[in-house]
Amino acid sequence: MAGTEDFFDHIEKGYATKGDYINMGAAMLNGEAVKNAFVKIPLKTLNRHGLIAGATGTGKTKTLQVLAENLSDKGIPVMLMDLKGDLSGLAQPSPGHAKIDERHEKIGFPFEASSFPVEILSLSEQDGVKLRATVSEFGPVLLSRILDLSETQSGIVSVVFKYCDDQKMPLLDLKDFKKVLQYATGTGKAEFTKEYGRISTSSTGAILRKIIELEQQGAELFFGEKSFDVNDLTRIDDEGRGYINILRLTDIQDRPKLFSTFMLSLLAEIYDTFPEQGDSDKPELILFIDEAHLIFKEASKALLDQIESIVKLIRSKGIGLYFVTQNPTDVPNDVLSQLGLKVQHALRAFTAKDRKAIKLTAENYPESEYYDTKEVLTSLGIGEALISALDEKGRPTPLAATLLRAPMSRMDVLTKKELNEVVNSSSLVKKYGEIIDRESAYEILNEKIETAEKLAEKEKNKPAVRKTTKRASTRQNPVIKVLTSATFIRGVLGVLKKVMR
Repeated sequence: MAGTEDFFDHIEKGYATKGDYINMGAAMLNGEAVKNAFVKIPLKTLNRHGLIAGATGTGKTKTLQVLAENLSDKGIPVMLMDLKGDLSGLAQPSPGHAKIDERHEKIGFPFEASSFPVEILSLSEQDGVKLRATVSEFGPVLLSRILDLSETQSGIVSVVFKYCDDQKMPLLDLKDFKKVLQYATGTGKAEFTKEYGRISTSSTGAILRKIIELEQQGAELFFGEKSFDVNDLTRIDDEGRGYINILRLTDIQDRPKLFSTFMLSLLAEIYDTFPEQGDSDKPELILFIDEAHLIFKEASKALLDQIESIVKLIRSKGIGLYFVTQNPTDVPNDVLSQLGLKVQHALRAFTAKDRKAIKLTAENYPESEYYDTKEVLTSLGIGEALISALDEKGRPTPLAATLLRAPMSRMDVLTKKELNEVVNSSSLVKKYGEIIDRESAYEILNEKIETAEKLAEKEKNKPAVRKTTKRASTRQNPVIKVLTSATFIRGVLGVLKKVMR
């Protein structure tokens, strides 16, 4: 059929690549896969970020799994967020299925089951590599933006950091930071006023309330030592495959503030740590942010600006960011415009708002003579998606409704026993398992306050010494009074005169 041949040539030419690539599946025409019409994503452009979107149950998580597997196979480490707990299966090979073989027959290449090197990470008390960072590592600017502070309050945070630097006081966890704030308007008020100016009690009170709000979402588990070294995310196993680092977030789904705090600190740390990579053949690290709307929904304007800046700049470090969410409209336009790869699963039009969202989504994709994009968006099946990527020269590829390949690993969670085996065999679990609570601002200030209080108490209990001053008596000694009297002197002089005669 001429139409199919033209379409095949259209896809083959549009997705041709000289370098290495990831094969996502086969392009479809009129709802049927065109065998060997492969939709290939060049490794060279994977640091240009991306989006995986679609309604619940359309296959977003499996697409994420396919990308993570193939990146690992190409020697590219991956970090992904597992909010629902269904990605740990990457550590075990797929058991296979007749429907999987049938799907791959339509695509044009055989299915191969495989497991992948996996590291389990944790922000909470769940088993895994503990991710922590110190307050000092955040710095005053990032911490102020996370807490959504005013300009005056942000200035106070900067003063607190400056004071701790000057006094050589480590700011490790939130109790350190709270202690310095309390000291600044309490025992150390005079010291702060002399060196840094007056600090308002109402402002420090407002900052403390923001910190308590963060603590209520479990942030005290995240702030502290031993700090996680982001270079440990880029490990390669003995077979040359990149590690897939799975951050389990099943128990903090209802704590978006903690999630967004962690994500922003991680991105900032990666940006500060990784060297400029320039135009390389493949990325250094790919991060998948599942349920991305949780970050943007809770973010202040200042925080959004920070995220947008990092998204624009971090790709030069060889880092790719991939947002996974239900609707592209969940992602701010300034971020959306930076995304090179878009994998759009089906959307459902149940309401007028849904239809409007579909119309806006369709406008984000290149026009195609082979598809009515709005119609395709609502008719895609499970494991099918519209794909638009960038070729090796940075140009948009043709829009392709794609029958996606199946994951090579298990499409289900690990058993408790399997999960324990992964955790217990990890060298990073041992490295970051120890909680360090060395002397920091909290202990130093407590000691300083205690010393000051003892001195004050000692001064208070010292017995009072009464000072007595002798008043000079105006009363003259009687003998002296007689000897100095005029009558006595005259009598003496009279006797002398008689003697001389």
